[in-house]
Amino acid sequence: MSEHKVTVEWKRETPDFEYQTYKRDHDWVFDAGITLRGSAAPAYMGNEQCVDPEEAFVASLSSCHMLTFLAIASRKRYVVDSYLDHAVGILAKDSAGNLAITKVTLRPEVRFSGKTLPTTEELRQLHDQAHHACFIANSVKTEVVVESA
Repeated sequence: MSEHKVTVEWKRETPDFEYQTYKRDHDWVFDAGITLRGSAAPAYMGNEQCVDPEEAFVASLSSCHMLTFLAIASRKRYVVDSYLDHAVGILAKDSAGNLAITKVTLRPEVRFSGKTLPTTEELRQLHDQAHHACFIANSVKTEVVVESA
């Protein structure tokens, strides 16, 4: 199988370490040497100019679905010209009363060209296959809904 590594680094930037004032900004360093600035969500005193873990979680599900969809479409000889998704994650209490991303809705808009275009039913099947083969969706208990345009 494969292994995926990320380094997360935080350093105190304030003289004190009080809940109301310490900075939540930190770095996510990926194996390709890419660094992304993360923080808590603004609702939890984070920096709105950084990516928060909840957004990253939603992006991970959306990206995995897209990459899986593209692989399946390519193998079926469909030509995909563009893929756009305005994904939304809902933070709410789960059945145990814990805060969790309880639902992620993917809203992919896919544009095709070429000699063979998928029918509405074939497009639905492509998304269904992508959802069931997506590594990230298979790894979480969050409900993932695909609302294809």
